[in-house]
Amino acid sequence: MEYKEFLKTKQHTSIDYGINTKFMVDNMFDFQKYTAEKMIKKGRGANFLDTGLGKTIIELVIAQNYVIHTNKPVLIITPLAVAFQFIKEAEKFGIVDVEYSKNGKYTKKIIICNYERLDHFYCNDFDCVILDESSILKNFDGAIKAKITSFLKKGQYRYLATATPSPNDYIELGTSSEALGYLGYTDMLTKFFKNNNNSVKIQIDKARMGMEWYLKPHAENDFWKWVSSWSISARKPSDLGFSDEGYILPDLKENISIVNNKRPLSINGQGSLFNRPAINFFEIKQEVRATLNERCEKAVQLSGLHDTRVYWCNLNDESKLLSQLDKSAVEIVGNMDIDKKEEILLNFANGDIKKLITKSSITAFGLNWQHCNHTVFFPTYSYEQYYQSIRRFWRFGQKKEVNVDIVISDGQQRILDTLLIKKDKAIEMFKSLIEHANATYSFKTKEYNKEIKLPKFI
Repeated sequence: MEYKEFLKTKQHTSIDYGINTKFMVDNMFDFQKYTAEKMIKKGRGANFLDTGLGKTIIELVIAQNYVIHTNKPVLIITPLAVAFQFIKEAEKFGIVDVEYSKNGKYTKKIIICNYERLDHFYCNDFDCVILDESSILKNFDGAIKAKITSFLKKGQYRYLATATPSPNDYIELGTSSEALGYLGYTDMLTKFFKNNNNSVKIQIDKARMGMEWYLKPHAENDFWKWVSSWSISARKPSDLGFSDEGYILPDLKENISIVNNKRPLSINGQGSLFNRPAINFFEIKQEVRATLNERCEKAVQLSGLHDTRVYWCNLNDESKLLSQLDKSAVEIVGNMDIDKKEEILLNFANGDIKKLITKSSITAFGLNWQHCNHTVFFPTYSYEQYYQSIRRFWRFGQKKEVNVDIVISDGQQRILDTLLIKKDKAIEMFKSLIEHANATYSFKTKEYNKEIKLPKFI
């Protein structure tokens, strides 16, 4: 290989790697067909459609096209218990060459597996790999995340799908781009961002709160055009130029319940006469522990009027206490056998279990729970966990008003304030993505064509 050819293989591009559409399901909505066709032609892309807009059938259609094109199997990797939703969706639309494999063995051409079971599969067997709910990667440890990303990179055709492409951390988009084979994470930072970590300013404005990197003001438009060159984004069909008929969300009521901490924080080893909002990590941790009983009791009280409900907690102690206070609720814990977790989630989705206690890090991604319209949530600083959790219920297809009871202590006000800031940033990010959805972006490179003049002594 010539050196110039080698350099070209290292260039970051936004070209199409895919194929022309060979298969389409007739009874898909127009915006779903549009998205599928664009992604199929792209060959490597991210599908950032909101919950309930049909990412599942779009992924199945993409997979079927590459089965026809390559005559090789396609792997779709999903969160726990989501594989069964793919099987149901495939049956609904008449796609028959699909199966769910838990052990790496398969007889069909479209294979669904869980992230937790990827070890059973070999990357060389698949030319096309699709990561469903790809934002879940942040919930895995570094080794598992690296293994999944490495598996994806071996595929000639690669896809990501998630409703929340980094709603409060733009930098995650760089890891998505790199996994798809476009601009690398580090290259993206140097091209579009600046670092505020060494800033001499004492105060950082709200838009940059907690961010190590922020967008260069003059590069913002180009950044969103670049993201849109390898992705497609929509919160509703009209974002892509189609009708919103049938895709109007029901009302969402977010109710905040504040319990009092009767044991004021101990600051620097000194007790306080009055309780004040927790500020740093250690104070937040102390506040959460100190109000565990009050918050759990309040959560069970708020859930008393609803037959079907989900408790979202963060600590094992919260989960354990909730299960003691509400004997009819079924608890999912992290160290539970994977098959047992899946069984519980399926039973809840089918209505056989009415009350569920779980964590956002375990079950907040990809599951369709439109049969339930009430949930209790113990918030953290993660807006994505909150968004994904409530979107299990508040999604297209939900027929009832959705009620979310957010339970905090009076010392956790800072968490709530931060979530509101991150919510605004998420709305801003999606607005920018959609504004530039149809824009074009190309990298400008300079060709060096001048003759090299060597020193006389050489």
